[in-house]
Amino acid sequence: MEFGRSDHWRLPTAIKILIAGGFGAGKTTMVGAVSETRPLRTEEALTQVGSHVDDLSGVERKLTTTVAMDFGRITIANDYMLYLFGTPGQERFWFVWDELAMGALGAVVLADTRRLDDCFPAVDYFEKREQPFIVALNCFDGTRPFTVGQVRSAIGLEPEIPIVRCDARRRDSGREVLITLVEHAMRMGASPVGTMS
Repeated sequence: MEFGRSDHWRLPTAIKILIAGGFGAGKTTMVGAVSETRPLRTEEALTQVGSHVDDLSGVERKLTTTVAMDFGRITIANDYMLYLFGTPGQERFWFVWDELAMGALGAVVLADTRRLDDCFPAVDYFEKREQPFIVALNCFDGTRPFTVGQVRSAIGLEPEIPIVRCDARRRDSGREVLITLVEHAMRMGASPVGTMS
């Protein structure tokens, strides 16, 4: 029996993706929902000490916050292994973003339509880095349904940057968001960072 490499078998291409956005937008939820493996989380409890810094308007039931990153993995069509890095949303942890962004194919900016202005810093960050990104509107129950055109105008996005609706709690919805990002990044000329071998 020959154990050499088969022409019909190959490892998937490894791609690094960021899931960014404001505090409480659903980044940890999305990484957890789509990951094939148990996600790594760096969450800490919100405390009274941080109450003067953490604006909980619209996310009053939030009890924890990401202080470094979330990490998960998903395979797309057996061709691509996406490594997902959820960024911390609070400004005091933004120093981590530069490290997380190195080598990334692109980013999903997750926007909570209850607090749309919280996604502006993430949009600005990826625009300045000229890194491909899309905006995913995390549609929570009971939120006002803004049109894609209204959101594009409010954020000031160029027409070629996709805006999609999603439910960060649902695996299939998060998967479609990730596929949209990969397709957009490749249209923009980005290429995966390398293959796993």
